[in-house]
Amino acid sequence: MSLLLALSLLQPLPQVDRIAGRPFATRSEALALHGMAATSHPLATNAALDVLKAGGSAVDAAIAANAVLCFGEPTGCGLGGDLFAIVYEAETGEVHGYNGSGRSPQSLTLELLREKHGLERLPRFGPLPVSVPGCVDGWLALHGRFGALPLEQVLAPAIGHAEEGAPVPQTIAHYWRGNARMLKDYPNFAEVFMPGGSAPREGEVFRNPQLAATLRRIAEGGREAFYEGPVAEAIATAVQDLGGYLTVEDLASHRGEWVAPVSTTYRGHEIFELPPNGQGIAALQMLNVLEAYPLAEWGFGSTRHLHAFVEAKKLAFEDRARFYADPAMAEVPVKELISKEYAEVRRALIDPERAGASYPPGNPSLEEGDTVYLCTADAAGNMVSLIQSNYRGMGSGVTPKGLGFVLQDRGELFDLTPGRANSYAPGKRPFHTIIPAFAKKNGEPWLAFGVMGGATQPQAHAWVISNLVDFGMNLQEAGDAPRIIHLDSSQPTGERMTDGGRVTLESGFGPEVRAALRALGHRVEDAPGVYGGYQAVARHPSSGCWVGASESRKDGMAAGY
Repeated sequence: MSLLLALSLLQPLPQVDRIAGRPFATRSEALALHGMAATSHPLATNAALDVLKAGGSAVDAAIAANAVLCFGEPTGCGLGGDLFAIVYEAETGEVHGYNGSGRSPQSLTLELLREKHGLERLPRFGPLPVSVPGCVDGWLALHGRFGALPLEQVLAPAIGHAEEGAPVPQTIAHYWRGNARMLKDYPNFAEVFMPGGSAPREGEVFRNPQLAATLRRIAEGGREAFYEGPVAEAIATAVQDLGGYLTVEDLASHRGEWVAPVSTTYRGHEIFELPPNGQGIAALQMLNVLEAYPLAEWGFGSTRHLHAFVEAKKLAFEDRARFYADPAMAEVPVKELISKEYAEVRRALIDPERAGASYPPGNPSLEEGDTVYLCTADAAGNMVSLIQSNYRGMGSGVTPKGLGFVLQDRGELFDLTPGRANSYAPGKRPFHTIIPAFAKKNGEPWLAFGVMGGATQPQAHAWVISNLVDFGMNLQEAGDAPRIIHLDSSQPTGERMTDGGRVTLESGFGPEVRAALRALGHRVEDAPGVYGGYQAVARHPSSGCWVGASESRKDGMAAGY
């Protein structure tokens, strides 16, 4: 053997370049026989695997991972936030959906917000955008239906980490600093999240014994330990002391709900999302519009590919602004919005030679946000796609005394203009950005995936599916591939797009593509965008083993056993 050949055998195998001839950095997929977890924090992935190895279900593993993330990644989630999940049940072959979003306070009205507080839209932080936190109720509902281990065992890893502490990873430390600058003056916030007077730096050990105590209460007392008694009283007091309206009655009456996921097909693959009040069906609308285009023939990253993608997004987001809302209080024509016939009508509005400055919402008959996404799979074939968030990173800033978490500010996404689908009302669920996804291939369970990041999420869902289906990328490549994000569409809070919005592209796209998009009328900006954070678990197409992926934009990993 020559020295040159010997040295070549020691080098890592080059990744296949699927990105139009340009260098593309990625890594191999994670593979395992029995179970898999993909999360945005290594400790959460390990907790999920420990629970699976102990005989836990995919749901047990997902709850364990989420609880660890509530401690280790408070910049993206927490007990003060909401939760959505899709569960594939192997025994029955059914796909179940869970909407764990909380409602607005019953004592706060649109008239109070507009007249007493003088608001035309809800503020980003403080007590007024606080809605009931649905996360814990979601855990208990999921566990009650699909759990295999005692809740104490499922929450034990999170309790242990919160008590002992853990080093803060790089990306989380970065976002923590930004959140701390905005929220440091809220009572109790700095005590919990700024030990020593500042946000933890990368590698510093953070502890949260208050959160450990709250989790222990939940492990021992279940749902009532959070939504009733001392914890509920501390939550309501924290909000009301700052001039808000959330009450113990609002907390005690909260219940999430099981919902039927909705789906469309994309080149023979069935893609599932949850119906509104979330934005998941925007991904389905985008895929329906894109399906008619020969994207594989055009090539990944080509001008035609990117132009069609951006215009499809604009169309879907006009409907998102007009129709997406709490279906209990507004008529949302979901079936019509995700139909192929409706997509054909909408597609006809796209000019292949020019970016649209504005689009009308359709007439079917009747951007910042930090989140955690995770997915798990167990030896029985069950799969979970779960997403959880406080909104705007660490949430409202309202930090109940002694509990170790911040309350969400999801109510910011209500519209304060009367008479619209997403207009504020007491006891109503706001428009939601966080969305889990699931897919089948040839009628068989294939993929649990999601991408964190506010309005980025439906765009990235459609992007990932297209990467897998149109461009033949593997699970890891589909998430690592550079992304394009369109900003400033019309919003469910009332704002309208009249100038075509903005387009941001990651560095994997060359200057010639940027120039070509500008020539079509797109306002391409070089400023950093919110490109999200992807996790995925899938079935291997031939062996049936589990495949996991976790992208490099976050601190996490995929691993199995």
